[in-house]
Amino acid sequence: MASPPDAALTDYERLREENIRRNDAILASLRRKAAELSAAIQSPSTSKRPKKQPQPRASPAAPAIPVVLRRSLRTRGLPPSGSSSSPPAPASPPAAPRSTRFSSSLASVILAAAAASPAESPPVRDDGFDAGTELVLRPSHVRRVVPDRILSVRILPLVDRTVVAAGNKLGNVGFWDVDGVVADEDDGDGADGVFEYLPHRGPVGAIVSHPTAPQKIYSCCYEGEICLMDLEKENFNVIYLTDYPIFSLCQAPNSPSSLYLGEGNDLKHFDERMGKVSATWNSHDNRINSIDFNPENTYMLATSSTDGTACIWDLRNMKEKEPESLKVLEHGRSVQSAYFSPSGRMVATTSLDDTVRIFSVDDFGNSSIMKHNNKTGRWLSTFKAIWGWNDTDLFIGNMARAIDIISVDPNDSSLSATNNARLESEHMTAIPGRFSAHPYKVGHLACASSGGKVFLWTRA
Repeated sequence: MASPPDAALTDYERLREENIRRNDAILASLRRKAAELSAAIQSPSTSKRPKKQPQPRASPAAPAIPVVLRRSLRTRGLPPSGSSSSPPAPASPPAAPRSTRFSSSLASVILAAAAASPAESPPVRDDGFDAGTELVLRPSHVRRVVPDRILSVRILPLVDRTVVAAGNKLGNVGFWDVDGVVADEDDGDGADGVFEYLPHRGPVGAIVSHPTAPQKIYSCCYEGEICLMDLEKENFNVIYLTDYPIFSLCQAPNSPSSLYLGEGNDLKHFDERMGKVSATWNSHDNRINSIDFNPENTYMLATSSTDGTACIWDLRNMKEKEPESLKVLEHGRSVQSAYFSPSGRMVATTSLDDTVRIFSVDDFGNSSIMKHNNKTGRWLSTFKAIWGWNDTDLFIGNMARAIDIISVDPNDSSLSATNNARLESEHMTAIPGRFSAHPYKVGHLACASSGGKVFLWTRA
């Protein structure tokens, strides 16, 4: 028999029953709201959205419209009139890549001049030559030797001939026979005495030729190549290849086959006869921009670097591990060049800190500093001051399309330098950045621009 409701419940149980009923009511309310919300989501208003209409299926009988590629009349071999009835013109053959085969006419000229050259290096000559008043630029002594910016230029060491070699940033090496060579009959190369080749894959950093072996011409490039121009075989041969860029190249004064190269931060000695690197020195903290030997003390070497230093080395005492230099010449910024004077008594440096400095080799504390604007920007080759034919003249380009002549007074007590002369000409149509002096002809000065032109200054 059931007991009446709430008859036997305690107060606690009645409170519990009330909580259960209240919770049931709340749950029922939540279910009701959930049902209303579900009905609202599925209401007919949402069905008013535009439905995707099915695309009509293409009729199988309808032909597809062909895609017509528009081509010019020239590529289709048609005449300019557009008449398709005319016979098509024969297709022109594709342009052949530039060959590294050397011109036979230029090779014969250089070989003949090399045979007449003496077996010794040219001596230092100071015949009272005044570069500021005697040098002139004639219109016939301007040539575009290679396309684009020239990074290296060299007058070959030939006694009775003036041949200028220039290398650009594209890998071209051009030769200008100033005395004139008739164009080859087969390919027309040699027009206006200019011969152009493409032996390298990248910028040509240096071109060298030894006075005792002018028939051998070496060049290096930033892609890690050293090429030898073989005049007898009339071609270029890669004699050294590395994975690192080569920025500078120099020959030992007493050994034409001994090549010293700046491979990245390292100075290396490559013996062409052995065909391998015989020594490596970690000489700088950044790329080596120039290498030069003292013409009198052939064991003394000067290097310049982007690390802001120029160093003087003694090859007899250089150790491959942690080599010690004779002298470190500190500069404010990158040093672009360091070259010995013709007598070897002085060394001149060019730096991006806007200075040209001259040091005495006997006493490096005896020096002179010349202020010079060396900021050429990224599109022009940097300035590098070179010595002429004596210990008194330095030549360097300036931004006014002219050449500054720095006169050096090599006193025993103190060095002094002044910039009181300038070479200007209406025919100098570009800023000269690279220079080379003829080793046998006093007064033959070649300078190269970033447009591929070479200007040859000669005596009036």
